[in-house]
Amino acid sequence: MTGNPSAAARTLVLASASPARLGLLRQAGMAPRVIVSGVDEDALTADSPAELARVLAEAKAAAVAARPEAAGALVVGCDSVLELDGQALGKPADAEEATARWKSMRGRSGVLRTGHCVIDTASGHRAATTASTTVRFGEPTDAEVAAYVATGEPLHVAGAFTLDGRSAPFVEGIDGDAGNVIGLSLPTLRALLAEVGVAITDLWVREA
Repeated sequence: MTGNPSAAARTLVLASASPARLGLLRQAGMAPRVIVSGVDEDALTADSPAELARVLAEAKAAAVAARPEAAGALVVGCDSVLELDGQALGKPADAEEATARWKSMRGRSGVLRTGHCVIDTASGHRAATTASTTVRFGEPTDAEVAAYVATGEPLHVAGAFTLDGRSAPFVEGIDGDAGNVIGLSLPTLRALLAEVGVAITDLWVREA
């Protein structure tokens, strides 16, 4: 696919407050503007964890795309849930839930589902999908779980863990895209941008 020369001058908007997602985009050569959607995640439901992740991502992207400050921009919405025993697990509500979550996950595998949605507000075109990565959890001791929960980190991330934080030593391995577990799959984003007619290379920050 050949890129649209005008795309380099367009604004990329991340409809998420996640510093991890912002970091992934910046590391990949982009300079997104952040506009938090304000979507009530608890108000949305779906028939499966994979569908829920996509529905949440679409809702976040659509909410931001409708704002005047996003006019003409490419809006990217993402949301992640951990599927374990057929259930969608988001951010734990409190330390007690985070502790119970980790005790149920250790020594097992779950699937991290991240919904992605791209909306081109200039054309109205949109594309969405869910990327999935299997995560194999280690077996942290009760003391390690307590120490981790005490940091507060698991209360801010889907599934009560992350690969780019203090829980990394408690993850034995993954099958799939690591970025997807952190919060955004760059290969998936590239494919969705292509669906709406934009080459990801056109969004790279140009050196002076």
